Amino acid sequence: MSKRSWSKALAGQLMVVTGVILCQGGPVLAQLNLAQNARAKEPISYSEFVQDIKAGNVTKVDLYQEQRVARFQVKGQKSNEPLQEVALFDRNPELVELLRQKNVNFNVIPTSGENVLFGLLFNLLLGFGLVVLLLLVLRRSANAPGGPGQILNFGKSRARFQIEAKTGITFDDVAGIEEAKEELQEVVTFLKKPEKFTAIGARIPKGVLLVGPPGTGKTLLAKAIAGEAGVPFFSISGSEFVEMFVGVGASRVRDLFKKAKDNAPCLIFIDEIDAVGRQRGAGIGGGNDEREQTLNQLLTEMDGFEGNTGIIIIAATNRPDVLDTALLRPGRFDRQITVDLPTFNGRLGILEVHAREKKLSPEVSIEAIARRTPGFSGAELANLLNEAAILTARRRKEAITSLEIDDAIDRITIGLTLAPLMDSKKKWLIAYHEIGHALLSTLLKNSDPLNKVTIIPRSGGVGGFSQQVFDEDRVDSGLYTRAWLLDRIAIALGGRAAEMEIFGEAEVTNGASSDIQYVSGLAREMVTRLGMSDLGNIAFESSSPEVFLGRDFGSRSDSSDEMLTQVDRQVRQIVTHCYEIARKTIREHRELVDRLVELLLEQETIDGDQFRKVVRQHTPLPIKEPTFSGSIADAAVARAVEDRVQPDSLQNLL
Repeated sequence: MSKRSWSKALAGQLMVVTGVILCQGGPVLAQLNLAQNARAKEPISYSEFVQDIKAGNVTKVDLYQEQRVARFQVKGQKSNEPLQEVALFDRNPELVELLRQKNVNFNVIPTSGENVLFGLLFNLLLGFGLVVLLLLVLRRSANAPGGPGQILNFGKSRARFQIEAKTGITFDDVAGIEEAKEELQEVVTFLKKPEKFTAIGARIPKGVLLVGPPGTGKTLLAKAIAGEAGVPFFSISGSEFVEMFVGVGASRVRDLFKKAKDNAPCLIFIDEIDAVGRQRGAGIGGGNDEREQTLNQLLTEMDGFEGNTGIIIIAATNRPDVLDTALLRPGRFDRQITVDLPTFNGRLGILEVHAREKKLSPEVSIEAIARRTPGFSGAELANLLNEAAILTARRRKEAITSLEIDDAIDRITIGLTLAPLMDSKKKWLIAYHEIGHALLSTLLKNSDPLNKVTIIPRSGGVGGFSQQVFDEDRVDSGLYTRAWLLDRIAIALGGRAAEMEIFGEAEVTNGASSDIQYVSGLAREMVTRLGMSDLGNIAFESSSPEVFLGRDFGSRSDSSDEMLTQVDRQVRQIVTHCYEIARKTIREHRELVDRLVELLLEQETIDGDQFRKVVRQHTPLPIKEPTFSGSIADAAVARAVEDRVQPDSLQNLL
């Protein structure tokens, strides 16, 4: 680089530096110049400054409190000359008072105020930006479906609305509940062709309540109605009305019916209505004010002063016992349709619907599966075929076979299969215990025939089980004879009887604990509610269950202590009698028991036909054969009967 170009570059850099200093360091330079000009004058003391003020020589004063200095102008001083400066004390009230007395023009400058306006503007802009950001967040949340932005529409109904519901489900997809379908088809016909009914004076029902155990198809029916009706359809859950803030639920009910009236004729489906329709004022300490206000508003909207012409409400619940009586009266819910557990024909129809998309082997009979599953709900039947399909895929088969169906039934009713037990004392104990159950179910006259007995453990602590083929008519009707109940108690005690006869009292285990609880409850039921004892046809216990305090809270006895003592004796007599029958049967067939135990230890599972074949070789007693092929586990039948049987006197039989 030449000397000339080097000098030009240096000059350019100096100009840039000078510009930066002038632009950014202006206030600094101004203060430096001010200080230099001040030093150019001869400094004066504070006392001299005060004397000049008193003498009237000072014309203008600027007080800088932050720097604790004063700059002043005296008489005869030119305007272009720098001001004189004097140091001040921390507080100068007397100086200000003196300046006022002498009428001196003065200014008090507390701080360096050149940035005050900038700071004020910055704070205003920051606050405005935060407000705008908050509004944007709330607006975005309000537009998000189901988001927290519903705070802006807190009292609005959350019902899903469809002008013409396209659920993809029609009445052809609903099987097993033909009576309920027929009644609901009338509702759909009324909406489509109301003149067919109004011509003869019939009026449209205001509400339909679907009642039934879980899994029987109540919600599925509502979807089918939505698919068939072709009218505006609102769907909401009862829990979506109730909030922690009082009045919100009632507001949502009003908003829902307002929208429904604007779109009448239409359908409203409320699922799990017991969440909002429970009895008012129930429970210790009163009820929930928010829920009760919501219920009151619902009662008014369904059948109040104004009415709701053209609106049909369909609700579903599996707990009708907790609903408020005002909600169940005609005019609000004109129809109560029971959606019960399906019978054989119903199960057959349900299985055919769910088997459409399943690859079944030709050997699998839908009719046989339907006969083997009394007490199963529609949801359980759908789960049965799904579990069978999963097992088929896991075993790398191309189609579902009878083996997968059997395993799926056992998996649903009993539990998952665990690893077999090793040869040990525990395995022998379980084998004798289960053979005791199985042998009594085969030999007793009024018992149901055996399906299979196994010692392969299952999840949930089940070491083994014996399975019977229960009479479908008995399960569906819920009618049980005294002889059948007594044999049920004897079969349940067969495991304990086998342990006692084979191993002795000292080696009896706790494996029969659930059996003992079962027979105790069943025997007490026979004495206190069924009139199946020597005490006669008298109910010794009345039941007014408080569903909000526990169902057994309201059970009480209206009998004397002496009569209750006789009840206890009768219960003990029934159990003891059945236990003695079980022990006698095991004792008389001891050789047969040993033979069956050896076979069970060898095979781990014995089916009913093989079991009965071995029994015939050792006894001439008549043996009851199953009327059809198939089975269902004790646990499943127990659950099914509890769900199906409505009278209180039979709720705890199985």
